[in-house]
Amino acid sequence: MASARDLRRRIKSIKSTQQITKAMKMVAAANLRKSQERVIAARPFAGKIKDVLSRLTSANSGVSHPLLEVREPNNVCYVLITGDRGLCGGYNSNIIRRNAMLLYDKPGAMVAIGRKGRDFFRRRGYDIKSEFVGLGDEMPFGIAKEIGQTLVNYYVKGVFDEVYLVYTEFKSAMTQIPTTMKLLPVEPPAQKEGDKGTRTIDYIYEPEPEELLAELLPKYIETTVYRALLESKASEYGARMTAMSSATENATEMIDKLTLSLNRARQAAITKEISEIVGGANALD
Repeated sequence: MASARDLRRRIKSIKSTQQITKAMKMVAAANLRKSQERVIAARPFAGKIKDVLSRLTSANSGVSHPLLEVREPNNVCYVLITGDRGLCGGYNSNIIRRNAMLLYDKPGAMVAIGRKGRDFFRRRGYDIKSEFVGLGDEMPFGIAKEIGQTLVNYYVKGVFDEVYLVYTEFKSAMTQIPTTMKLLPVEPPAQKEGDKGTRTIDYIYEPEPEELLAELLPKYIETTVYRALLESKASEYGARMTAMSSATENATEMIDKLTLSLNRARQAAITKEISEIVGGANALD
């Protein structure tokens, strides 16, 4: 059995750790609230630009653009979004595992967003064409624009034939879902079953459909990347808040158990001292 001094040291150490995990939980909760608001605000815009793109391509099936060009998928790219830091439960490991499975099924290169994913695959010798790390907590749209332009340049130049986004979709603080989405070539959304037989509206376009596509498609790529970044950041904060909450509760349980052991050790020491005093007194008699 550990001595009372060792137990006090362990209790003091765990209390210090508990203070850290409690502070990290509070910070993650505050950041999660902000990130969740950004995700909720970004989803309608991303959905609307997708609808506009769908109407434009369906009404003008003969219109072509390099980002719509379907090629033989000889060179595939996976855009992996992870965090720069750990201490967020299974957030990083789950999405890294998803990306590893994709690479196993269909080998290809990578664009790594986040230090954890980059370090994992770099150590294993995977081909990382570009990396974006240290993006911070605010996640401005300019970062998504830079990433989107990089991916568009890769695709237009023929470096990649297909590009997939691998990110974590935010559902709630307790639920985050690893998600794979085909980004390039841009595939117009399929028509819903309820829309079958619906009369196609003949729009009058100003400017021409080709000019609209040239403007809309890069915007669609940037907006989709931005939404994936926001979803991933909110998921990271949700996972970190949950992990730090569990760590704080576990620290409380450990402190209670160690305090009980300390009390027992003190009680045993007191009982031993009393027994020695009583024994000494009896010996004098």
